[in-house]
Amino acid sequence: MSLRRRSSRVPQLLLAASLLGALLAPPAAATSAHRSPSGGTDGAGGRLPLRVATYNIHAGAGMDGVFDLDRQTAELRSLNADVIGLQEVDRHWGSRSEWRDLAGELARRLRMYVSFAPIYSLDPAEPGGPRAEYGVAVLSRHRIVSAENHEITRLSTQDPNPVPAPAPGFGEVVVRVRGLPVHVYVTHLDYRPDPAVRVAQVADTRRIMAEDRGPKILLGDLNAEPAAPELAPLWQELTDADPGAPTFPAQDPVKRIDFVAVSKDRAGVRRAWVPESLASDHRAVVADLLLRRR
Repeated sequence: MSLRRRSSRVPQLLLAASLLGALLAPPAAATSAHRSPSGGTDGAGGRLPLRVATYNIHAGAGMDGVFDLDRQTAELRSLNADVIGLQEVDRHWGSRSEWRDLAGELARRLRMYVSFAPIYSLDPAEPGGPRAEYGVAVLSRHRIVSAENHEITRLSTQDPNPVPAPAPGFGEVVVRVRGLPVHVYVTHLDYRPDPAVRVAQVADTRRIMAEDRGPKILLGDLNAEPAAPELAPLWQELTDADPGAPTFPAQDPVKRIDFVAVSKDRAGVRRAWVPESLASDHRAVVADLLLRRR
């Protein structure tokens, strides 16, 4: 099964918001609003520190099922991360999230850049309205210099009789960290007990990531635990930033299905942890990384 790689640069992104979302420049005050963990001089041996996180935001709802974007904004702000991968992100999707653009709102509130990669993009509920979209997003304190929305194998939740087929929603951005281009990918793998679709998704993910050079960071809800056989191929090239704690469900979690993973040859993990929170039905994973320039 061939996958068509979608490539775009910043000017194209600004003109094609429905495909890749918007790249929003934060206000000038953003640089002083929060102290960035990646600020300052290089770490030991010329390595660059970077704090990243992954968080499934459950379309803005907490463990209690109540939509509360203020609560999630506060949780995300507390992570003090330079780059955050988000899953289950609504953009004018429906009443459950008040028809709001969650990716854009969170970016503005946190004064971060954003790239949104829809898995589904449906016709608007009313003529002339915005498209109803659902997918993944990347928030970044570092300027996003390019973005892509890759297709991987999916089993659609919008089709009553789905079959595995290529579909978008594997987001990639390139950010520059003190001049170093860093590839950041955000994903949400299939949730079904049968791992067959996840097996295909992992193969697609590895194929796409292999096309890039330099430090690579994979953020996502993989819907499988670290030792799951379908995830094993990922660990050939990537290091799992193991936080030593489960992430799901947020209240009394019993399994870790949310991941930060980094390329073995260009990045190291200083520490990783899972903050306690009920702002979503998942807990976040946060990791302090050291990126190698070469």
